[in-house]
Amino acid sequence: MEAKFLPVFLLTSVSLLIAGAGLEGGCIHDLLREHGLPAGLLPKSVESYTLDRSTGLLEVRLDRPCYAKYDGPAFFDRVVRGNLSYGELGGVVGLKQEELFLWLPVRGILVSNPSSGVILFDIGVARKQLSLSLFEVPPECTPGRSGAPAKSKVADGIPMLRKGLLGRKQGIQDQR
Repeated sequence: MEAKFLPVFLLTSVSLLIAGAGLEGGCIHDLLREHGLPAGLLPKSVESYTLDRSTGLLEVRLDRPCYAKYDGPAFFDRVVRGNLSYGELGGVVGLKQEELFLWLPVRGILVSNPSSGVILFDIGVARKQLSLSLFEVPPECTPGRSGAPAKSKVADGIPMLRKGLLGRKQGIQDQR
């Protein structure tokens, strides 16, 4: 009798392990669609992902840090994390978007009404509203020149200027 239940027990255990690891046989883009988010939210270069279904914590690993283009450039770290729920990816870490020459961290992504055709990006200081059509297809992700947004240009969201008045090396002496 016990020998009959062993294969069923093993099959069930393996299925639970696979589901718990976020490896349901589908790709991350299918998972995003299942949760009311567009497939193109993450680039094609996703290597693997894990989803803790009890907490919603999603961790996505890319093959390398890279840049993608939507309405403007976006930077993806090698690991992108967030809390996945239906229509939302909150507490995002590892994704930045360029706005007015500044690289701002994306803190959250929300599709509250899919029929509106709008997706909202929380970039800390504001919410940016974009067309969902920009995110229908996963973008190509290309490595950058330095591998990350230039850190010397921004410190905590404030642009850094070179030493001196308005970036001038000599300051007031240049005005003579």
